[in-house]
Amino acid sequence: MTEPWLLGRYEIVAELGKGAMGVVYRANDPMLNRMVAIKTINMEEAGQEGMAEYEARFYTEAKAAGGLNHPSIVIVYDIGKSGNLVYMAMEYVEGRELREMLPEGQLLPVLQAVDIAAQVGEGLAYAHQHHVVHRDIKPANILVTAEGRAKIADFGIARMRFSETRTQTGIILGSPKYISPEQVVGKRADHRSDIFSLGVILYQCLTGSTPFNGEGLSALMYQITNHDPAPPSAVNPQVPVMLDYIVAKVLAKAPDARYQSAADFANDLRECRLQMETGQQGAGASLAATRPIPVAPQAAAATVPPSEPSGRDPDEDTPTIPSPTKGLSRAFDSQEATSRLMRQLGADGVHELVATKSFSATPVAPPKPFRSGEHPWGQRENVIMAATLGAAVVIATLIALV
Repeated sequence: MTEPWLLGRYEIVAELGKGAMGVVYRANDPMLNRMVAIKTINMEEAGQEGMAEYEARFYTEAKAAGGLNHPSIVIVYDIGKSGNLVYMAMEYVEGRELREMLPEGQLLPVLQAVDIAAQVGEGLAYAHQHHVVHRDIKPANILVTAEGRAKIADFGIARMRFSETRTQTGIILGSPKYISPEQVVGKRADHRSDIFSLGVILYQCLTGSTPFNGEGLSALMYQITNHDPAPPSAVNPQVPVMLDYIVAKVLAKAPDARYQSAADFANDLRECRLQMETGQQGAGASLAATRPIPVAPQAAAATVPPSEPSGRDPDEDTPTIPSPTKGLSRAFDSQEATSRLMRQLGADGVHELVATKSFSATPVAPPKPFRSGEHPWGQRENVIMAATLGAAVVIATLIALV
C-alpha cells in the first residue's frame, strides 16, 4: 500500500475513492475514537509558484465549510497538512452517493425524489444564510443514508476545483450537466446557481435523465442556455402537476426568474409532498386537460377582503377554482414558469408541441405565434381580473347590507 498509514493523527483504514483533486480515505480518529472520512488534496498539482496561494485558499474555504452545522450537510471536523498533502477530516456517512441510486435511465419514486431534494434544499438554505455557496451540486456530492437522510458533501472543495478548472473562454468544466446557464457563460455563480443545479438533480430523479443532454460539450452548453425541457410528467405520469410548475420555476434560465431562496424551494417541495400524501387538490397524478393559469399567490391574496358579516356563506356565491399551485409559497410567482410550461404543451394541455427526447446544437424552433384575436395571459390580465373580483365582492357586500 503506497498511502501512508498515518495522516496527521488519523489512522488510515481504507481507501473510499479517488476524485479529481485527491483521494478519500476512511480513517480512525484515535483521540475521539470515531470513524472519519479524510479527503486529501495534492498541493504539487498547483505548482511550486502557486502552492502557497493554493494552500491559503484551501484553509480559507475549509474554515468556511467548517462553520456549517446542519443535518443535511456533511460536517467538517478538522483540517491539516502532511508533506505535500493538505486534508480535511469530515463526518463519515454510512450510505450511498445519489449517483449510485441513479444508474442510466433509472428514476426514483416521486415521494422519495421530492423528499431528497427538499432535504438538500434545506441544507443549501442554511449554507447560503452563512454566505457559503457550493458551486458543484451534483448526485456524486449528495450522500443518502439507509434511513433516507440526504447530506451534501464537498463544501469548500468545490470552489477550489472551479478556480483551477476553466477553459480558455472561462467556462467552468466541473460537472457540465448540472451547472447553471450563468456558469456556462462564465458569469459568477451565486446561491441561485446551487438552486438551479438542485433542480436538474430533481428532474433526473423524476425522469431518469437530466434535462440537458446535448451530444458533445458545445451542444450541451447550448441546451443549458437555450432549451426548455419537457415537464417531468410528460416522461413520468406519476409526477403531479404541482411538481411540473415547481420544476419549471427552478430551471428558469435567468437567475432572477428562479426561486431566490433554497428555503422557498424546499418549502414548496414539502407542500407538494404533503398534498400528494393527503390527496389534496393540486397534486393530481397527471396534467389536467384544461389547465387554468394560476394567479400568483401575492395577487390572489390581495383580492380577498377581510371577513365581514353578510348573513350568507361566501362559498355559496364564490366557486372554488382548483389551482395546480395551491399551497405554494408567496415567493412562487408562477407567471413566467407557467408560460414556459404551456409553450411545451399542446392545446389539450397534455401533448407536447415539440419533440424533446433527443437534443442537438440546432436552435429550437420558437413557439407558434398567437392567432388573431388571441392574447397571452400576463400581468395586465391579472390586474384586470383582480380588480373585477374586488369590485364584485364590494357590490355583493353592499347588496347584502341593504
